Amino acid sequence: MTGLVNAHTHVYSALAPFGMPPPATPPETFVQILERVWWPLDRALDESARLYAAESLAAGTTVIVDHHESPNFIEGSLDVIADACEAAGLRALVGFGATERNGGRDEARRGLAECRRFLLSNRRSLVRGAVALHASFTVSDDTIREAGHLCRDLGAVLHVHLAEDRADVDDARARGYAGPLQRLMALGALVPGSILAHGVHLSRDEVRLAADAGAWVVQNARSNRGNRVGYPAALTATPRVALGTDGYPSDMLAEAAAASETGAVHGEPPTLAHARLRNGHALAAALFDLPPPAFPPPPPGDGGDALAAARAACLAHHEVHGRPILHDGRLLTADLDALRDEARREAPRLWARLREVAP
Repeated sequence: MTGLVNAHTHVYSALAPFGMPPPATPPETFVQILERVWWPLDRALDESARLYAAESLAAGTTVIVDHHESPNFIEGSLDVIADACEAAGLRALVGFGATERNGGRDEARRGLAECRRFLLSNRRSLVRGAVALHASFTVSDDTIREAGHLCRDLGAVLHVHLAEDRADVDDARARGYAGPLQRLMALGALVPGSILAHGVHLSRDEVRLAADAGAWVVQNARSNRGNRVGYPAALTATPRVALGTDGYPSDMLAEAAAASETGAVHGEPPTLAHARLRNGHALAAALFDLPPPAFPPPPPGDGGDALAAARAACLAHHEVHGRPILHDGRLLTADLDALRDEARREAPRLWARLREVAP
């Protein structure tokens, strides 16, 4: 069986489980969660790519789609992630999430320039580049337009958070658009193959519109539940939906189980999460020019049966690009215990930097 695919994540979050301090003032809204937790972490973080890559592979995930942000380390940051993934044997699509939330248009230009630099210079066998935007409510029309030009010039896909929270929809409408999806389309940024993370607040018509444009939407069940942004019920309007973790660990079977649990509350069939887990392989095949993998169909029974069968198979022997990666559930390409020990030692220094930049 092929390894699993994490269709949207943030490698920089790998150190978060190692004692990350809570914000001084508890957040009450999604935007406050970003402002008080994740954006300060972005600004303080150096790197945690080796740990995330190793833990992904140990969980049976052999492909990730990473959305990176580190405003204090832009130029060259994608090489750090790419080198860690290549060394571990993890296929990865990487892009820097351009934004204007810290340094205005200059920050966005630097983020897009990092995407361009990586796309033009990368020669790694397992890693590909993308053009990325953080989310439309953190960028101007000019930045979105420039991202679209860059995608077309270099034949790259766009990777962006879209309609994760109602704030993204409200912002797009305040700018005169019907919604954030229509804003991307009007500005020429929604190129075929684009990856739209979340889509919680898209309508069924908008989901079909995105699919007709050749885009993928990625459900992130654990993150959506943790951030209390809602449930993406409209995603049933298209089969072009894969699963991601949005920075949670790359245990895709845990992600699928969460998707199944939350979907059941909304009356969705228990096998839908397994289907979306399978869809990640079609996305990965397109991104890396690979033949469609032999991912087995779900066995008879409920969604739990399908996920149990997948879990039993995904930790078997794996090779990536001809290189042995896993054997009987044991990671061959990195010392995971040593990486975790190193993370425990590094985390206090990270949290000290975090306290310096947090609001």
